[in-house]
Amino acid sequence: MAHTKKRKRTFLKTLALCLSMIAVTSAWQTPSSTVHAAAQDNNVMWSGLFHDQGPVYDNNLEPTSAQSVTLKFRTYTNDITTANIRYYDSADSAYHWVAMTKVGNDATGNYEFWQGTVPASSSVKHYHFQINDGSKTVWYDAKGPSDTEQTTRDFFIIPGFKTPDWMKNGIIYQVFPDRFYNGDTSNDIQTNDDRYNGNLAEKKAWGSAVAASAGYNNNLVFFGGDLDGVNQKISYIKGTLGANILYMNPIFSAPTNHKYDTEDYYTVDPALGSNTLLQTLVSNMHSSSNGPQGYVVLDGVFNHTGDTNKWFDKYNKWSTQGAYESQTSTWYNYYTFQAWPNTFSLFGTSSRLPKLNYGATGSAVRNDIYNNSNSVAKTYLSAPYNIDGWRLDAPQYADANGGGGSNSTNHTIWQEFRTAVKSVNPNAVVFGEYWGNASSWASTGDQWDGATNFDGFTQPVSEWITGKDYSNNAASIPTSQFDTWLLGTRANYPTNVQQVMSNHLSNHDITRFGTRAAGDIWKTYLALFFQMTYVGTPTIYYGDEYGMQGGADPDNRRTFDWTQGTTANSAVALTQKLISIRSQYPALRTGSFMTLLADDATKVFSYGRFDNTNRIAVALNNDSSRKSITVPVSKLSVVDGSTMTDKITGTVYTVSGGNVTVSVDGHYGAILVQ
Repeated sequence: MAHTKKRKRTFLKTLALCLSMIAVTSAWQTPSSTVHAAAQDNNVMWSGLFHDQGPVYDNNLEPTSAQSVTLKFRTYTNDITTANIRYYDSADSAYHWVAMTKVGNDATGNYEFWQGTVPASSSVKHYHFQINDGSKTVWYDAKGPSDTEQTTRDFFIIPGFKTPDWMKNGIIYQVFPDRFYNGDTSNDIQTNDDRYNGNLAEKKAWGSAVAASAGYNNNLVFFGGDLDGVNQKISYIKGTLGANILYMNPIFSAPTNHKYDTEDYYTVDPALGSNTLLQTLVSNMHSSSNGPQGYVVLDGVFNHTGDTNKWFDKYNKWSTQGAYESQTSTWYNYYTFQAWPNTFSLFGTSSRLPKLNYGATGSAVRNDIYNNSNSVAKTYLSAPYNIDGWRLDAPQYADANGGGGSNSTNHTIWQEFRTAVKSVNPNAVVFGEYWGNASSWASTGDQWDGATNFDGFTQPVSEWITGKDYSNNAASIPTSQFDTWLLGTRANYPTNVQQVMSNHLSNHDITRFGTRAAGDIWKTYLALFFQMTYVGTPTIYYGDEYGMQGGADPDNRRTFDWTQGTTANSAVALTQKLISIRSQYPALRTGSFMTLLADDATKVFSYGRFDNTNRIAVALNNDSSRKSITVPVSKLSVVDGSTMTDKITGTVYTVSGGNVTVSVDGHYGAILVQ
């Protein structure tokens, strides 16, 4: 690789500078003495280059159309002669240049900073940097340095695009309601209740196996968890753990336990409670008297309905006529029939999930789902519910006339949906379920705020720590590949989108992390360290905080073991501590991210999170044995003789030779703060 050859050519210079990469200081100052190993010699030292859109390097991450954006770039001291910002402006579909000026050095003297300003306008812009040392030019974009200019890996400037601050700074706790806590036994579904056109329910005892007994269906197994149970356990979610965002799998009336087959969008399923109880739950989450002020996100199943929905009504349940019953039905065009009534567009292969036909802009479906004041989306965002946003189920498939989505119609739907949601609550969140690169929806500023981060978090974390992919298949990656994977997937999104990506170890569709880790709780510890210190919104799938086991669906939806829901459980206690640390330091939430060390041989991964106030070095040991890890904190502009404190153990370390050496248990971590 080109950069490998460059590192060989510049090895002696790099060694003299301790391989420093990153700088941050609260005051841009000229040091009393400067390291001069770098030289203007027609050779740019890659290891000294750095920029991201953290607060040190970008003064206005979410500008309005009237605000310019001032950018800083870091190099080794005296290593380059000129630097430029090169930005693409969608207003004229052309690239433009901004010359940068040198503005000072960091506290160590190893680095200098260059600065330039992109002028204000309402148009979307993308940018990268040109770094020059005499005749030598290096380009730098969201994936780092390159000898050749790239135009598809730029940083983003999207005026007027803001993602919710509460999501950036929050912790999501995901609840599958039937399996979390039974707060009201009077509404429990009983064995042999007719749940779905003659298909009978099975009521099972809390803690028993989730798979259905012979003669029953997995989707019709019930344990009695409900909204009252969630409400009673707010003290655990907010108080014990410190999570402040409640995301619940669907709660609206539906025959199944998972409720992705919506029967009535306007009614909470009676087995889960009532609409009034939902209001109480949201109010209690919003309260700051029972823990941190909280938020509630509901699961929006808007790509399809169930076949028992009033709009479809396959089984003549409703007094009105649905699309399946009559071609003159009010709702006939809400679905796409190839041959009425038995052949219609489906979600996936399930005939129980007829796909909604969104038609053209202004269609009845669009109005009922999100446009009208009494639409589903707006009803729950408004009083008396006042939820704080929607997680969208399978949103890439939403389309007109039975189409498969992922096209211009699909994007128009979510543009309109965003406009509708933000008209009710500008601070509401919209994030989509997506298993790959969601940039088509989340990097445009006019659709989703973020997405479920399977591709940029769940999968690489699982492969690095457990040696399994999220489906529990063998798939192991070394530390360097883990680092490269993370960098590549961060580069897919604007930074304010990265900060609200939902970072989950498990969810209701994949094998539990605890099972992928073969029950090794230390691997859960390590995963929690990373989850709570990485870029994005940590998302705890109920029970992951104590290492809950679970195979493929439906086993990943076991009941919560409340004997483990206490800080007497070491993993729960660690979760509480890590959340507390994350909440204390904005640098862990919205600060820069910089790799410090990615060592395949030792399985050590270390990185910095920093802003204008704090410099934090995280050291993770992915080996089974305790290790002494030397962290090159000079890359964070931490000076010799200063101290850093491990917030896990309380140990104070003095920086020497640009490093801090810390001993870390196997599958564990350290969080060094200055």
